[in-house]
Amino acid sequence: MNIYAASSPEGGPSMFSLSHNYGKQFLFILLAGAIGLVILLLDTRLLEFFSYGVFGVTCVLLVVVLVVGRTVNGAQGWIDVGMFKLQPAEFAKVGVAMAIARYGSRYNFSLKRITDRLVVLALLALPALLILLQPDLGSVLVFSAFLLVLFREGLSGLVLVVGGLLLVIGVAALLVPTPYLLATLAALGLISWWFVYKRTNTLTHLVLVGLFCGFSLSVDFIVSEVLKPHQQKRIVSLFDPARDPQGTGYNVIQSKIAIGSGGFFGKGFLQGTQTKFDFVPMQDTDFIFCTIGEEYGWLGSTVLLGLYFIFLSRLLYLAEETRTRYGRILGYSVACILFVHLAINVGMALGLTPVVGIPLPFFSYGGSALISFTVLLALLLNHHANRVNVLVGSH
Repeated sequence: MNIYAASSPEGGPSMFSLSHNYGKQFLFILLAGAIGLVILLLDTRLLEFFSYGVFGVTCVLLVVVLVVGRTVNGAQGWIDVGMFKLQPAEFAKVGVAMAIARYGSRYNFSLKRITDRLVVLALLALPALLILLQPDLGSVLVFSAFLLVLFREGLSGLVLVVGGLLLVIGVAALLVPTPYLLATLAALGLISWWFVYKRTNTLTHLVLVGLFCGFSLSVDFIVSEVLKPHQQKRIVSLFDPARDPQGTGYNVIQSKIAIGSGGFFGKGFLQGTQTKFDFVPMQDTDFIFCTIGEEYGWLGSTVLLGLYFIFLSRLLYLAEETRTRYGRILGYSVACILFVHLAINVGMALGLTPVVGIPLPFFSYGGSALISFTVLLALLLNHHANRVNVLVGSH
């Protein structure tokens, strides 16, 4: 319904017309539901057995798309299949989730062992690097979700802390002059060494402070030399959309206008003026949240986010109930992937995160994304439904 509201022309075809995205999405919903039902009926052990095979197939598709793929919005990430386009990067998340769950369920697996950490890193890095070659930075960012999964399985919390600090320093390096930032990092390093470490672990502390300072010095080089021009502009627009209001800042500015114009209760279904007159580009994909904000207002947006919160909480509950490490890792992978998609997509619409082309789960137009989300959900439900059989078998 929201895709119909975002993309239907005045007096256009019905909601089920295959000549428009909303009609195609209805077909994708039926297809995804059928695939999910098949997965629910399969034997859990069969799904686990083919985990590495699914991972291998998705990696092959990522290689194929680099050779014969179609370029859309600067990324060569789609394969033409008849009247539809297949996006292998979406299915790569399924392959990685299944592969990590399979490897993590091995006897005596431990992230404290360097070999196990390297294997898991390889499972993450291979598809991420292939996607980066497209280049599709948004899909690569989603792979950060697996760090949260590994944290549940015993990865040191220091990794998450360091990762969070690097993110903060990266943002600060774009806003604060380098000398001031280096002085601040040095001062904070001295204070934390004195009060937290109590003058012990000096070498580790020096290495971390050196890492943070070195990273802060490299941010300008990464932005100016590594990122593509359109990616550089998106970073600039994140902090100051008004600098290029008719260019890279246009989407975010119009998105915020659309959401704000909805007020508390919204304008009503098909009554959004920003939506109706196509002020927001890509509104049925990347900026679908604008439609919700304009037509259903603050109240509808809050209800939607509340439903997502309940949904994600339920996924974590099911993951803990599966009774097997494979099911738990898979369940946390599903929840964390959906959470990262939700956070980045809503953040894009509100101007809080860069515009990187991340769909809103189960809302944005796109068959590959919808099918991959449904497959992940069905895999978790399959394992949860068969948890009793696992317990019976153990006796």
